[in-house]
Parts: sequence; C-alpha cells; structure tokens
Amino acid sequence: MAFGIKKQDVREWKRKIDEGEIAFLTHYWLDDRFPGSKTVTKVGCQDLEKLAAWGKKYGLKKEWIHHRKDGYSHFDLLGSHQREILLEEGLLDHIWS
Repeated sequence: MAFGIKKQDVREWKRKIDEGEIAFLTHYWLDDRFPGSKTVTKVGCQDLEKLAAWGKKYGLKKEWIHHRKDGYSHFDLLGSHQREILLEEGLLDHIWS
C-alpha cells in the first residue's frame, strides 16, 4: 500500500520519464512481503536500455524492471540497497527514517 505521496511529485516523476531522464520517486509503502521496508523508491526512464544500463552499475538486473503498459516502467528500490543507491546518487532528500 502506497501513501504519503503528493500528486505533484508523481506528475514531476512522469514528466522526467517522458523527457528521457532517469527519474526518482520515493514514498511510504507497506507490504507484508517486505516487513523491514517502510519506503520504496521507483526509478524510471522511458528509454528502457538507458534504465537497464543505469541499474547495471548498481547490480540491478534488467529483468527486475517493472514493465508498465502506460510507459512508466521502473525499478523498485527497497531497504539497504535503496539507501546505498540514493546516497550514491546524492539524493539525500529521498532518504527517510
């Protein structure tokens, strides 16, 4: 279940994806399958090869891309891997306790 996200943040994420950028969107998220995770970061790009190449540098497999028909395909980052990647990308404002 997703919550704590603003419509403007989603619109901005989608705009960046539409423009071919690697876009990040972090929000609160609870799922019984991942009991230690309280947030998720969705990392998307319209250019799936660019997205796969970005993910590869962090050990993410292109098979892990969540393919969406609406064009907003993305990786889901969770847990310590999420934190490490956000730190590496300099996105401190996406790291929530």
